[in-house]
Amino acid sequence: MKEAWKSTVGGILSIICGSFGMIAGFVFAVLGGSITWLVGIPFAARILAIIGSPIIVLGIIAVVGGIYAIRKRAWGLALAGAICALLIPPPFILGILAIVFITMGKDEFK
Repeated sequence: MKEAWKSTVGGILSIICGSFGMIAGFVFAVLGGSITWLVGIPFAARILAIIGSPIIVLGIIAVVGGIYAIRKRAWGLALAGAICALLIPPPFILGILAIVFITMGKDEFK
């Protein structure tokens, strides 16, 4: 029997990292406006929105890639999701592990 756990683990790690990225990006983008009046810097909201928006997009791609990895479909999209998970700042180690597991499980994909 063929073991098929590597791509599943990689997909789960990618989904965790992507979810964290979407939440962090949302916090940056939305709460940036409320931080502006606390800090007193008028362009702080724009800077935080500029930082938050790409993190949200990377998180979405990471989650979609993780779903494809768990379903064992479209290896390229699963790997792209893991690479996007690597680019999300705080939990980047999960992105590294996602890339390793998805790459090791390439033969599990249809």
